[in-house]
Amino acid sequence: PRQVTRLVQRVGRSGHRLGRTSEGVIMTMDPDDTSEAMVIARRALNEELEPALIPEKPYDALTHQVAGLLTQKRRWHYDEVLELFKRAYAYRELSLEDLEKILDYMHERYPRLAWTSLEDKVFLRPQRLKHLYEYYFENLSMIPDEKQYLVIDQSTDTPVGVLDEAFVAEYGEPGVKFIVRGSVWKILDVYGDKIHVKPVEDPTGAIPSWVGEEIPVPLEVAMEVGWIRRYVEERMEKGESEEETAKALSQKYSTPRETVVEAIKDIIEQVEKGYPVPTDRRVTVEEWKDYLMLQCCFGSLVNRTLARVLGHIFSEEMGQVVGIQEDPYRIIIQKQGPLASSHLVETLLGLAEKDVEKIAVEALVKTGLFKRRLIHVARKFGAVSKSADFSEFTLRQLVESFKGTVIFKEAVRDSLETDMDVENLVKVLRMIKEGSINVSIVERGKETSPIARIGVERISRKTDLIPPEKMRSILIESAKARLLNEVGVLVCVGCFQFVESVRIKNLPKKIDCPKCGSRMVGLVKETEDKVEKICEKRGRGLKGTEANIYEEALETAELISKYGYVAAVALMGHGLRPEDAEEILLENPKLNDEFYELIIDAERRALKRRFWL
Repeated sequence: PRQVTRLVQRVGRSGHRLGRTSEGVIMTMDPDDTSEAMVIARRALNEELEPALIPEKPYDALTHQVAGLLTQKRRWHYDEVLELFKRAYAYRELSLEDLEKILDYMHERYPRLAWTSLEDKVFLRPQRLKHLYEYYFENLSMIPDEKQYLVIDQSTDTPVGVLDEAFVAEYGEPGVKFIVRGSVWKILDVYGDKIHVKPVEDPTGAIPSWVGEEIPVPLEVAMEVGWIRRYVEERMEKGESEEETAKALSQKYSTPRETVVEAIKDIIEQVEKGYPVPTDRRVTVEEWKDYLMLQCCFGSLVNRTLARVLGHIFSEEMGQVVGIQEDPYRIIIQKQGPLASSHLVETLLGLAEKDVEKIAVEALVKTGLFKRRLIHVARKFGAVSKSADFSEFTLRQLVESFKGTVIFKEAVRDSLETDMDVENLVKVLRMIKEGSINVSIVERGKETSPIARIGVERISRKTDLIPPEKMRSILIESAKARLLNEVGVLVCVGCFQFVESVRIKNLPKKIDCPKCGSRMVGLVKETEDKVEKICEKRGRGLKGTEANIYEEALETAELISKYGYVAAVALMGHGLRPEDAEEILLENPKLNDEFYELIIDAERRALKRRFWL
């Protein structure tokens, strides 16, 4: 399931090039993503599944379980708790020292979660039970709580986007400029869960915003993408044609030849121009404007770890912050001072002799990603309230306050296991030192090498400002692709004999029931199972959620019978109610750019409604 999710994510996040077919709007991927999707599909079909990564002795979950024990019994001995917890695989190596660390936190915390006696090796319920029960029941799930902030343009009182709390906690101060939706905004104030901003022209110092994170690409997948590049390079050097190479890869990966051609065209151009190709056995270093580009097929976590290590080393050497970005196939470093290709290669070759894990931890605790983990861990320990207002303190203060505590140590462990991969980084550095992976410098020319262009496009999308007219076009095309690919459930509210999940782009222009011919066919965003239960009752005796779904089916059936296919598209808008869709259709019932702009505006109002109610 994780690999399938990543395959969908590759397609979903990679709509870098928009195009049209006779069937509507389609989104294509860049060559990296296409090759990656081919590899993931092959591995999934061959059941080459990734191993389950089980956290080792997570302290936050242990603290919660100890609190659970105290809700059952007043007094516990250390030995009986150790014996109990060691039966769980994740805690098979749990030591007395580990248990004492979290019990010490629970004792020292205010209000206390436990009374502990180190001499007697026992712990007891605290006198004030209310706080113990509040902590226990408020943290039943280990899934991180992610608070979001609505960004509002104060000049028009309209939403312009949403930011994660970790971004707000680190940068959410009046006067800070950031980029969202291709425009620069300046923070005026942060109040509750809303950030009031105003548009500004000067992009100097603006921070690219970010929301959420993607499932990482493993080392094995990225290295196989590198193998595809090496395979193409070797076949071309032997004089094989592009057609023959594409056909061979198409058979190996059960992929249409046209898709393979799209995936390898930049590799072929790279070889034809005489540039070394970054593969599973070669990394390349290339300069581009004010950046150094290290192209390495090591995957998300290894590249993220290597990027943090290099950034930390260069920052210490030069005494200033070094900007770094990475993806599964490259690391892009903003040049500072004497930093050049030769220095990067020298540093890379010498890393195998250094304590990489120590450097990685030192670099890790400075990142926004670690601070985000720290918030989640602190919440699970009950040390930070779920409703904490980060406009009142900064993440830097939070990091300093938790240093040396079990919370800080758990956040480091969590980040090292989840966000970084020191073990595999050490492995690839050893391969570089031994020569099984070689390092090549791409001689600087007038333009970047073809494969490097992909990285340039990606960094540009993250940092460049997009002209308003171009942004409007991008938003409209994106909305079309998203809405037409949404899936809803059709249900006939006339005969209750027809229920079917359908993708909007596959709907016929005339929507009616294939059982009874009725035009009263509703469209709801629910599961078929729920809708079928309503049909079994034929709309009678419904209560609660079922009654709400039935009412929605009736309302949407009225709209679809009146407006047809265009109504179905409008109903797929995020957060839109039938009455919202009706307003859009009354203003413009045609599938044109204005129609999609109306949906985008309605979605913004719906987002604002979510935060206001």
